[in-house]
Amino acid sequence: MTDIRAPHPAPAATGLHGHGLTLRPWDPESATDVEAWLRGHLDPEFVRWNTPLRTIADTAGARASLEGKSADVAAGRAVTFCVTDAADGTILGQIAVNMIDHVLSFARVGYWVLPEARGRHVATRSLLLAARWAFTETGLHRLELGHALGHDASCRIAERCGFRCEGTLRGAMWESGRRDAFRDVHLHGRLATDAEPEGL
Repeated sequence: MTDIRAPHPAPAATGLHGHGLTLRPWDPESATDVEAWLRGHLDPEFVRWNTPLRTIADTAGARASLEGKSADVAAGRAVTFCVTDAADGTILGQIAVNMIDHVLSFARVGYWVLPEARGRHVATRSLLLAARWAFTETGLHRLELGHALGHDASCRIAERCGFRCEGTLRGAMWESGRRDAFRDVHLHGRLATDAEPEGL
């Protein structure tokens, strides 16, 4: 008898292509990848809206974090993509399908974009690609997206990608730079049965 609680490795995602982007795995052995990962986590806008479980402050921490992401993929817990320009491979940001639960057929998505890549719909385009992969290749039924209340840009991205606003979660996220105070979260959800968004 199959144990439905056992981890299911996510389908291999060696490269997703579309909307002018390529989504590929991060490489902990690549100095370019490590540097981009570190810059993303030190960016003031990232810090304003996110407080990671572990602070990433230097190259060693960034590399260890990426090694952890690779382990998550192997265990079927999450898949974190490096978002790159399809034409020249420039790193633009990241998008992840996190907390994959194959029993409830559910996961959470999150993303960030490097400062120089903003204003080009990178988050929107990468979210459309990652959601399509999660529904069609991984077979998930539901994706959730949460962002701190007041992060209007993220709210618009979610809605543009078909993630309907479902309400406010009270005290569901740490305050910026703190782990002893909490703030509210706007919750968005999208189902595999929802209509595909019309586009950008």
